Amino acid sequence: MGGVVHETPVHAFESTPSCLALGPQPSLQPRRHDIDLGGYLAFFIDDVVTAAEADCIVAASEHFGYREEAPGISTPPGMRMNKSVHWVADEALLGPIMQRIQPLLPPAIGGAALHGRLSHRINMYRYDDNDVFNRHIDGDWPGYGLDPSRRWMQEWSGLRSCLTMLLYLNDPSDGVVGGNTQLLGRDGRWVEVTPRKGAALFFRHGFSPDSVPHIGARVSGAVPKYVARINVLYGD
Repeated sequence: MGGVVHETPVHAFESTPSCLALGPQPSLQPRRHDIDLGGYLAFFIDDVVTAAEADCIVAASEHFGYREEAPGISTPPGMRMNKSVHWVADEALLGPIMQRIQPLLPPAIGGAALHGRLSHRINMYRYDDNDVFNRHIDGDWPGYGLDPSRRWMQEWSGLRSCLTMLLYLNDPSDGVVGGNTQLLGRDGRWVEVTPRKGAALFFRHGFSPDSVPHIGARVSGAVPKYVARINVLYGD
């Protein structure tokens, strides 16, 4: 129901699991599809990760364990009604993902240039039966990574996120019922995006008039929906 719970953890692996060290995937052909939101920035990219890579990310998140609270994040009561786990990955996972999508990302936003790395902090959500994330906008974040000991999270100076990347980790073919992402356009129209396993939805975020209001629609049934929020960084 919102509110910060003291000492909610942010996790990391002591060493990168082999299935999270991504390699080349010649079968993937990422393609960008722009979404008309009446002037807001939003687009969809197919083929970001393989189905097996998506399954491994889900398994990693379940290894850490989901909670109703999220670390250091407060939302109004009744807004975020799902389960969360935050963890810090590394370049072995996120570097190859960035290489796959970088040519399709805006090279600059608001005068700031695209940074060559995705933030390593991954905010994951699991939507169980009847879970929903009601209308909201996503705040912007600094970049984060692990220190050399992999015990502490470090903030990357001079960078802020400008785009949310919602990486869909399962979809209706896995039995997910509901759970579409609903985007509210500048012109007042709602646009629905159906999750597609291995694809990602991108949209402008931050506390500005350009941030896209959206809803994580209600999920029904026994199969949960999994999605990873990853922040796309921009800076000088």
